Amino acid sequence: MLSVVLPTLNAADRLPAALAPLVDGVLRGLVKEVIVVDGGSQDATIAIAEEAGATIVRSAPETSARLAAGAAAARGGAYLFLDPDTRLSPGWVDEAGGFLSGPQGRTRAAAFAFALDDDTAAARAVAAWVDLRCAVFGLPYGDQGLLISRALYDDIGGYRPLPRMADVDLVRRLGRRRIRVLRTRAVTSAAGYRGGVAQACARDLGLIMGLAFGGDPARLTRAGA
Repeated sequence: MLSVVLPTLNAADRLPAALAPLVDGVLRGLVKEVIVVDGGSQDATIAIAEEAGATIVRSAPETSARLAAGAAAARGGAYLFLDPDTRLSPGWVDEAGGFLSGPQGRTRAAAFAFALDDDTAAARAVAAWVDLRCAVFGLPYGDQGLLISRALYDDIGGYRPLPRMADVDLVRRLGRRRIRVLRTRAVTSAAGYRGGVAQACARDLGLIMGLAFGGDPARLTRAGA
């Protein structure tokens, strides 16, 4: 069964939308538990999580620490690491369940397809770039969720204590042959992409090129590549 891990920090305005689609997974027996790992929220994040019946774990504020703490506390045989800015589209339970129950569920990880909660031309351009990045480079980010068995997570060493983009570091260690992008969309907030597709492309390409030429992930993420 699946443990869903949400790393939060002052996420009260976004958390209810992220939690709502998970109810179907609980009711249908796919989701064993929902774990909210909080890095010291000063808003109503904890109250919202408790009201939803989630397990609360306290952690250091760094995203990598929260993700690792959630994995350590989880009891399921597989994880779904999900950004609190992201809500899963209808159909995610069937597709995630099918992936995990198949032979690839132990040897590969999966991310969801990317979408923004905005229908402007700029938002569609960003989504198209992310689709291209995933197809060409095999590099989904944390706002697409990550579905991974406990065995595979442990085998690659889990999340490392990086200051930024621990999600990219983990996916890079998986390698493109061991990650699949599902059809179901993970809809994320457009607030982080207000700079548009050019800025997103430049940031992503800088990181991709740095990793391709053997750059140290810790140094690259500190530099904001």
